[in-house]
Amino acid sequence: MAKYIIKRIAMAIVTIFAVATVTFFVMNMVPGGPFMSEKAISPQAQAALNEKYGLDKPLGEQYITYMKDLLHGNLGLSVKQRGRTVNMIIETKFPVSAKIGGIAILTAVLVGVPLGSIAAFKRGTAVDNIIIIFSTCGIAVPSFVVCTILMYILSLKLGLLPTFGLASWKNYIMPVMALSFYPSSYIARLMRSSMLDVMGQDYMRTARAKGLSQMVSIFKHALRNAVLPVVTYLGPLLAYTVTGSFIVEKIFTIPGLGSEFIGSITGRDYPLIMGTTIFLATLMVIMNVLVDVAYKFIDPRINLK
Repeated sequence: MAKYIIKRIAMAIVTIFAVATVTFFVMNMVPGGPFMSEKAISPQAQAALNEKYGLDKPLGEQYITYMKDLLHGNLGLSVKQRGRTVNMIIETKFPVSAKIGGIAILTAVLVGVPLGSIAAFKRGTAVDNIIIIFSTCGIAVPSFVVCTILMYILSLKLGLLPTFGLASWKNYIMPVMALSFYPSSYIARLMRSSMLDVMGQDYMRTARAKGLSQMVSIFKHALRNAVLPVVTYLGPLLAYTVTGSFIVEKIFTIPGLGSEFIGSITGRDYPLIMGTTIFLATLMVIMNVLVDVAYKFIDPRINLK
């Protein structure tokens, strides 16, 4: 286990380095700059700003400087939010996104796993068909459509929930519902397929032949094996969701990391683009490693190499 974790950490470092390198050069290939959109700015002032942030140096020199700072955990200064570092912005905004994303993931698991299991258990019945229709709609409908429908029904028509900010617990309901709709639907379909496959295995028939009831055999034997694909999916999903859904945060005016990332792209805030991308990549890698390790605890027969 220790050898495997060390190997994965080494691979993670290489992956993050590759992501940072590709993002840096692709970002600088786009025409324009962070100060091109500034109104009433003279060429002299623009040159001074480029010099202040090191954007006047050759691209190779900028890259080496950035990588050196990155090794020390320094993600640089935001060029749009004057006086604020990228580290400070992530530290401030990430907890907001993580709180909403964490609740959304928990909701998705608590909804998706039981629905998928029930659909497999009731295969071919009306219950199964209803769950399949629900999960298909959840996968097919874009998140901005879900947000619009929720706002129209729960806020505009019924007047039950606020539509922006995070002033109270009510403000969390619609963003969490919008964020969890797709993953809960996907998990339900994934769980249904996995459960059907497990229920057809020889050891399940043996368990039934020994006199175990169907419910006991499912919960004792089938569920542990059937949930493995869901655990695989949760790794990247968790990393993406806790950093904030860009569209959901923008629609509900949530001051999270997702909305900051959109603002950094539209404003050509190069350090913030780099910082949020590297932060997301790091979370992705960490979650994937944790998922692989979790396999061993869920099913001790799995060998990690």
